[in-house]
Amino acid sequence: MVTVEVENLTRTFGKFTAVDQVSFSVQKGEIFGFLGANGAGKTTTIRMLCGLLMPSSGTASVAGFDVYTQPENIKKNIGYMSQRFSLYEDLTVRENIRFYGGVYGLSRPQISSKTDELLEFLKLQDQADALTASIPMGWKQRLALSTAMLHDPPIIFLDEPTSGVDPVSRKNFWLLIYRLAEQGKTIFVTTHFMDEAEYCNRVSIMRDGAIIELEKPQTLKTKYNVNTMQDVFMQVVEKKSL
Repeated sequence: MVTVEVENLTRTFGKFTAVDQVSFSVQKGEIFGFLGANGAGKTTTIRMLCGLLMPSSGTASVAGFDVYTQPENIKKNIGYMSQRFSLYEDLTVRENIRFYGGVYGLSRPQISSKTDELLEFLKLQDQADALTASIPMGWKQRLALSTAMLHDPPIIFLDEPTSGVDPVSRKNFWLLIYRLAEQGKTIFVTTHFMDEAEYCNRVSIMRDGAIIELEKPQTLKTKYNVNTMQDVFMQVVEKKSL
């Protein structure tokens, strides 16, 4: 089942083309990696798919809803975690979850139930009543993920979710992503860490706003006769530059 469908999606800012006719589809339960250096167009693409930015041309649907005419329906059916931590540092972990439950329009019983469920799922029980400002960045990222999951969306967009966290926290965060995918969630993740591409079912590589490769990690490593996605990325970018 296709949950994200994109055809020739383009976004320009004046004479600058940030996203240049990208096309792809994402299946239910798939971990889809959007790779590229900073400025490649990943975040602009994700903002269009989340209903936060209107495309200049092309078509796209997310969870069956059109990005041009149904952005509010899209927002109700996705979770979104931005690359910058944006929760309230002066609230506790539990208070942040409850606050965002209210933002999503959940009832008090739903908020209470979801808070307990997410604290257990993300292993945040011991930090539940700590001020958010006092917990390590890796735990803050888990908290940000919990607020994106509160309304049980079928699709979760993660924009550079592991930026600024240590390698152990990055690995633990990806274990959570795997658990979500096993539950049937579609995970759309942008990253500039090439080793994280190994964890995705399929990856696309962006450069200058365009997708220049899209395949399974192992298929790409075989194609370019290399052992890591870092080597794939370097060869793809160098080949495109010739």
